[in-house]
Amino acid sequence: MSGPCREVVTLQLGHYSNFIGTHWWNLQDASLCYDPDGAPAELQGDVLFREGLTLGGHVTYTPRLIAMDLKGSLQTLPQEGRLYEPESKAAACTWDGQITTHRESPASRNSFLRDLDSLDSASFLAPDRCSVTSAESAVATETINDILERIQKSYRLEGSVRVWSDFLRIHLHPRTISVINQFNHDGESERLEVFGQGTVLLQGSVLEDLEDRLHFFVEECDYLQGFQLFCDLTDGFSGLGSKVTEMLQDSYGGRGILTWGVAPVNHPDTSSIKDVFHMMNCALGTVSMANHSSLFCPLTLRGGLGRRPPPPTAFPLLNYDPELWFHSSAVLALALDAMTVSYRLRHNSAPMWQLSDALTVSGRKVVSAYGSVPFPMMHGSCLPAALDAFANALPWRSLSACPELGDGCCFGQSVTLKGLEGRSLVSPLLPGTEPASPLHSERSGEDVLTAYTRLHYPSTPLAVQLVSSPSKVTAPFPQMFSPALTPQGFLQNHPALPVSAARPVSSLPVLTSLQSSPAAGLQLSELQKACSALDMRRVAPSFLSHGLELSELTEAMEQLRSLAHCYQHNQLHSSSDEDDD
Repeated sequence: MSGPCREVVTLQLGHYSNFIGTHWWNLQDASLCYDPDGAPAELQGDVLFREGLTLGGHVTYTPRLIAMDLKGSLQTLPQEGRLYEPESKAAACTWDGQITTHRESPASRNSFLRDLDSLDSASFLAPDRCSVTSAESAVATETINDILERIQKSYRLEGSVRVWSDFLRIHLHPRTISVINQFNHDGESERLEVFGQGTVLLQGSVLEDLEDRLHFFVEECDYLQGFQLFCDLTDGFSGLGSKVTEMLQDSYGGRGILTWGVAPVNHPDTSSIKDVFHMMNCALGTVSMANHSSLFCPLTLRGGLGRRPPPPTAFPLLNYDPELWFHSSAVLALALDAMTVSYRLRHNSAPMWQLSDALTVSGRKVVSAYGSVPFPMMHGSCLPAALDAFANALPWRSLSACPELGDGCCFGQSVTLKGLEGRSLVSPLLPGTEPASPLHSERSGEDVLTAYTRLHYPSTPLAVQLVSSPSKVTAPFPQMFSPALTPQGFLQNHPALPVSAARPVSSLPVLTSLQSSPAAGLQLSELQKACSALDMRRVAPSFLSHGLELSELTEAMEQLRSLAHCYQHNQLHSSSDEDDD
């Protein structure tokens, strides 16, 4: 049943978090329906977006978002955005004396931003494009999406994306971007590199600024269900995120706090000592944010969270460069688009607290993410046949640096399939025909996916969500897909076209799984052992010179060890007994 809109406030803490967030919001914008007379979408846009008015009286639709980053991280984007600029700045000037203007050379803009400016100038992307009440605006928005889809081939931004605003497609509210001026995004000095720097940062003006922004977005919500955080794990933002989640827990008790700790595959200015910093920040951020969140999930395409991880995660139908933040963040955003649908559905939604309670039994706050991006299915085929093609293997790959153990042991799981509908969900069996497998006998897509998952996890508590709308990957999403895919993201029935002749992919089916399993415990244990083996006073004394005491570090490692112990195999039976009681 459809209930009241349960709003969510999103926070993005750190530069890589904002990379993922920019792709995420571009995906949400591409899927929004601005036509008030059209059929309601499966996903309720008001959960993430807010309606407002510009200074000129135009109705807007902007993310309910707070994005924090460092000085020098915005490049061409003004901190207040462009949506609410006065229509005539000259009218605000009452000085009639001599004026001297000092103008800094603007940062260069890539081809996508230049085209976006042109569309703005042509009134295609005027503020009315965000209107949810104007039919004329809806026509304009459809035209914009058509234009971006048509010219997508021309965008190859891999060499021109320096910061996340270089591919930001939507307008942001003036209260969204918060710049931390105490630290620099670039350069050798004043860098936010270690956990302790972040923990002492949330005080004074930074705390007041964050509280003001939170109050603005929260107080206009009617049924706030909670917060989703994207937080960088490998630098000082892990410390800041720890304090932010603690503040949210204290100030908004009873609301859901879903935290996604994100880490890139590589850092451009890394060194052996910084690799130690990155690992320690991951460990401290994980245990602290897990403690103050309803659910904590690491998200990364790294093979592990240690200093020398295995190779990055590979996907059969993606030709992505894992060292490009523009690429890796796009993959994670696609997975997040599917993993978060349960609390964004218009009908029969499961609020944040329900998702977290199902996956975090007995103190297991850390969960692992897996994804099939995109889900490989032949054009014109059906879901049972696509799943049968995997035989005894699982269709997804790790998104949390946590390999799938494959032993069927799992404490809880949430599986989401996005992008299939109608007859493609079940087998088109004719009466009297022998089914090719038990999956072909199921009568609904939910039954097919449930039966398949039960084959691999016979006794695991399971939640299954199916959403028919695919993830729309319109410009400027990177075209990093196999030429074997159709524009709708399905495998072609005929030989793949040459890359030069292939049409761009505009939508994708995606399959994801969120799991609480012993695999997470192994990952946490390995991380704890690697960190505890280091004498930080000798290896990296500067790590302890920013407000973090050695006793606090020792205590955090003990908490991480205890957290890892919760996931041991013998805990599976005690958890089942608790559920029975």
